[in-house]
Parts: sequence; structure tokens; C-alpha cells
Amino acid sequence: MAREKPGPGARGAHERKSAPAARVAQAPVARPAVPLTHPAMLLSLAAVAATALLLVTYALFEPDFWQHLLVGKVIWQTHAVPGQQIWTWPTYGTPDITPSWLFRVLIWPLWEKGGVWGLFAWRWLVTFAMFGLAFATARRMGSRGFAALGVLLMCVLAYRTRSQIRPETLVSVLIALQIWLLESRRQGGADRSAWVVAIAWVWANAHISYYLGFVILGAYVADAWLRSRSGGAGEKAALRKLLWLTLASAAISFLNPFGWGALWQPVDYFLHLSHEPIFRDIKELQPFNWADNLTNGLDLLLIGWPLLVLWRVFRRKVDVADLVLCVAFTTLTLTSLRFFGFFAIAGAPFIMRDLDEGLAQRPWSAPPGAVWWKAVAVLILAFGIARAELRREEPAPGVSIDWSYFPVRACDFMAEHGVRGRGFNPFYEGGYLLYRFWPDRERLPFMDIHQAGGPGIRLLYLNASSRQEGWPPLDRRFHFEYAVVDRRRHAKSAILDALDSDTTWAMVFVDDAAAVYVRRTGPLAPIAERFAYHRLPGGLSRLGPLGNVVATDSTVRNEVVAELQRQILDSPWHAGALSLLANVALMEGRYTEARTILSRGLAIQPTLGLVHERLGLIDMEEGKPRDALAEFEHERRLIDGVRPGNALLIGAAWRRLGDPGRARAWYRRELKVDPGSAAAAESLAALERSGGR
Repeated sequence: MAREKPGPGARGAHERKSAPAARVAQAPVARPAVPLTHPAMLLSLAAVAATALLLVTYALFEPDFWQHLLVGKVIWQTHAVPGQQIWTWPTYGTPDITPSWLFRVLIWPLWEKGGVWGLFAWRWLVTFAMFGLAFATARRMGSRGFAALGVLLMCVLAYRTRSQIRPETLVSVLIALQIWLLESRRQGGADRSAWVVAIAWVWANAHISYYLGFVILGAYVADAWLRSRSGGAGEKAALRKLLWLTLASAAISFLNPFGWGALWQPVDYFLHLSHEPIFRDIKELQPFNWADNLTNGLDLLLIGWPLLVLWRVFRRKVDVADLVLCVAFTTLTLTSLRFFGFFAIAGAPFIMRDLDEGLAQRPWSAPPGAVWWKAVAVLILAFGIARAELRREEPAPGVSIDWSYFPVRACDFMAEHGVRGRGFNPFYEGGYLLYRFWPDRERLPFMDIHQAGGPGIRLLYLNASSRQEGWPPLDRRFHFEYAVVDRRRHAKSAILDALDSDTTWAMVFVDDAAAVYVRRTGPLAPIAERFAYHRLPGGLSRLGPLGNVVATDSTVRNEVVAELQRQILDSPWHAGALSLLANVALMEGRYTEARTILSRGLAIQPTLGLVHERLGLIDMEEGKPRDALAEFEHERRLIDGVRPGNALLIGAAWRRLGDPGRARAWYRRELKVDPGSAAAAESLAALERSGGR
């Protein structure tokens, strides 16, 4: 088999060889290498590339990108970066820093010229760039095996959920590029490290995470300092150059439209903003949760990289850059979910190199044909990941935007009927409202995606979002005239229930994505009079009592059905209305019609709650327990098996199928989830009384 030579060149090689092996990384040991041109390697690379492409090709649903697009559009149109708050009405005109302006300038033309395909072209290009650079870095460090491709796949899988249209995608490329530049120089390749200064300028203007560039530089400065202690003149010169590059990078970072104010943002967040309740409530800013990452490979990477670093320490082959970056990015990821994409990018080349070196130390030799067997293993891994991705119901694979997450028809209603004034909205709706209505001052959002407004406003907002009693103080301060409230991401929002309970407000539009409320008095009173819903609520707390009334009062039932049919006509995103209509059909024993209605709801929203459970109940009524079991198990996959009642239904299906053993096991599972379940206890007791029949 062909062998490739170790990575480092001649420059400074004799100084590196004189450094103690216990303290610095040595050049990779010679080992059987698989050239990139080998057919097995080419096939594996193609499979990895195709899988990476698939992993980031799913419907866009995160709301922030609408504001990114608008800000980019404004900068292109005005040829200036806004220095005032022009995005929200409560603080309009106050001095403000426009974050991530460079990313927004880059992304707007892609949307303007290419639409959805332009946005996906960005996702594909940055994904290939960052992981291509990671792979090139690992090769430069001496990684030659197929295991590295498996690591690369796992890193893409871990990163995929951060591949929405956000500034972090550009930052990920900068991370991979900076590590490639510094590592190539360290391994004796061409010295292009001066480009890290340009990276620092781009980073400072693209995202507040610019300080991570100095973390990376610091890791290589620490490595160079340790080498210089026992190295020659070449190692000392390398250290001096890195120090000058660090100083130059710091200086050029001030060349941004807001000077030191922009650079102060991450410090301000750490000292002040991170202690505000609203930021602690945002999921991506919360600490890492191991249970949420069992299927994306991130748990394995978070454990694997530190273990590989420790393995090098025990073998007295410490790589200081590897060690520092591992500690830094692992710590950041464990303290905030926002950083796990950066962890996957920064760690990829080192994990690939370290794993490859570890496998090279195995005591047995590779069997004949091992290259192709390894390629097959990579193909199986790629196929398994791709298959799981294609079976995902949400977000759906494909080049698209999931419009059901955005208040599209709510904004259409506002435009058609003149809803304007002092409006309220959750911050995650602010981006789309801005995109639709800016610069109309009377339709600017209350809060944008950056939670603009200051600590006092943010605290009032969070109190209103978390409990119904919090809404009146917020309303009294700002005297809102209308509200656009999300129903897709946060259907249990206390604001929806508060507005439903407040007789001074009327819901005038509702679909799966959002509800629009207007005040019954004032300039929007005619809209309230004409379009108010009288029976249907926007929130969830009133649905249970309404269902009880519908079950006993045919007049109310007919009124509810009429309002549900109106909702269906008003918006193409009406899966929730269909779900409630199906309940009415089930209530009246119209099982075939209920099945049809539920199927229509699934076509709109594949993860619509309790649909498969209700389809299973229909199957049970129609004497088809095998079909019912499949539906109940489908529902269980959607809820991760944690909702009370699901295991009870599966047990009932198994009993109808004549398998008392499995029925008994599922009844016991139900009691573990819900120890107070009388139905599960009675079903289990009845099974025992019947002698397991």
C-alpha cells in the first residue's frame, strides 16, 4: 500500500525535534496512508459530502433571518450602517449598535437575486468550506485513515441544527480557516498566517463572538511559547510573529462602525445581560443538556475530544494547541448551547488526527482488503445518517421555508384591514414583522430579535410571557392597540390566555402560526366589531372547558364549527382548526370523516399533536388493533414516549391482539410514567383476574 510522508517540512524541523516529546506535539509518525486518489477514499469522500449536503438541506424555520435580510437590505439601500434604533417603536431613534452588519450585507444579495435557492446556496457553500478546511487541516496534521471521515460525519451531524441563516455560519468558516492557517504554519507548510489579521477584521464586523479568534490565537501562542523554551531561533521567531499577529488582530478589530462599543458587547453580555431573566430563559443560551443530544452525536464528541486529549497526555505527546482549544470550546459548550456548532468546527481536525493516531497504535495489523472494508463502514454510517434525516418529519428535508412558523397571513390581515398603532409582539416574531412592514412607524414591532428595549422593558415582557398576571402591567405601561402573538412555537404562552380572558380585547384573526388581537375601544374598534371571534380562544387554557360545552350544547357546537371553518378559509396553515374539527366528528361518531380531517391536518403539519393517537383510537373502534398499534407507536416516537396515556393505549392494542405479556409490560410502563393512572392499574388488575387472557 502507498505511504504518504509526514506533514512537516524542513523549516524549523531541527528545532522541533529538540523539544521534549512530553511537552509538545511531534510530527505524525509514518503509517500506512490512503491517498486521496484511491477509489475507496474517493467513494467515501463523495458519500460524506453528499450526506453533509443533505444534513443542511431542510426547511428554514428559525425567525431571526428575516431581520438579518431586512438590515442587509437597508444597508445596501442607504450605503450606511444604522447607528440608531430604527427597528422597534418603544425605543425608536435612540443610539444603537447594529450587530453582525457584515453578515447581513453578504446575505441580502443572495436572497434578492436567488430567493430561497440563494439562501440554501449560502448554507451549502459555508458547510463545505468549513468542513473542507477541517478535513484539509486534519490531513496536514497527518490524519490519513477512514476513521477521520466518520468523525467528520459526526461533526456535521452535530453542527446541522446551527446551519440556519445566521451570522454563526460565517463565523464557523472563520474558525475553520484560522485553524487551517495556523496549523499549516505549525506543521511546516507555507506561512500564510498573516491572513489571521484579516480574519479578525471580518469577525469583529460579522459577530460578537470575535473574541474566539483570540482564543484560537492564544492556543497557538501557548504552543509556540512552550516550543521556544527549549527550541532554537526558529521557534523563538515563530513565537514573536504570533504575538505581533495577535496585537495586529486586536488593533484592526477596532476598525468597525462602532469602535470599542461593538467590541464591548460580549463583555457587557457576560457582566450584565447574562444575569437578566429573559436571557436565561432563551434555550440556546442555557447550559448544555445531555439528554437533548443523544441522537446528533454531540454527546459523543463532547466526551470523545477530551478523552483523546487525555490519551495524548498519558502517552507524553501533549499538543498544547489541542489541549487549550479542547478545554476552551468544551467549557463554552457546556455553559451555553449557542457554542456547540463552534465546538464541532474547532474540534473536528484535532479529533480526526487524535483518533487516527490512536487507531494506528493498535497491536494487530490490518487484514487484506481492509481499505475497502473501511470504506464500506463509512458508507454504512453515511447511509444510516442520511436515512434518518430523510425520515425526519420536522424540519422537513428540502429546499424550502416552513411558512407555518411565521405570521404570514396575520400580517396579510393587518395590511388588508388597516391594523396599525402601538403593537405588541413576542421578540421572535419581530424579525418577520420588520421584514413585512418596515419602515412603517405604525407597524414596527414592540421588540425585535435582539430583545431591544432595556432591562425594565425586558423584565415586564418576560413576566407577561410567563404568567397571565404579568400582562396588565405591561399593557398599562405601553397602551397597546393590537397584538400579534405566536401560536406555533409557544402555544402555551400566558399572553394568549391573558388576552382571551381580557374582555377589552378581541381576537380578529387566528391560524397555526399566530393570532391577532385588537382593542375593542379606540381606533381599531370597528375591526374588533366586524371580525371578533366569539367562541374560539387563541390560547390553550380555554379549550378544555369549551370542549365540555361543545359536547353538551349543540348550539355552541355549531358556532364553534362555523368559526373553525372560517379559520380554515382564512389561512392555508390551519392544521389546528382541522384537529378541533376532527374532535367534533369523533364526538358525533363520524369516524370516517374524522380520519379524513386528521389526514388533512397531517399533510399541513406532520407533527400535529395527538393525531396518530386519535387515528389509532379510530382503528380500535373499527376493529383493527394492528393498525392502531402502529399509530400509537408513531405517536410515541413523536413525543419520545414521555406523555401519560400513550403506553396505556399500546398495552390495550396488544391485549386486543391476544398478547397479554406485552400488554402487561406496557401497562406497567404507563404506571412508571403516571403512577396515579387508575386506568392503567385497573387494566393490569383486569388482566391478572382473567389469568392473562
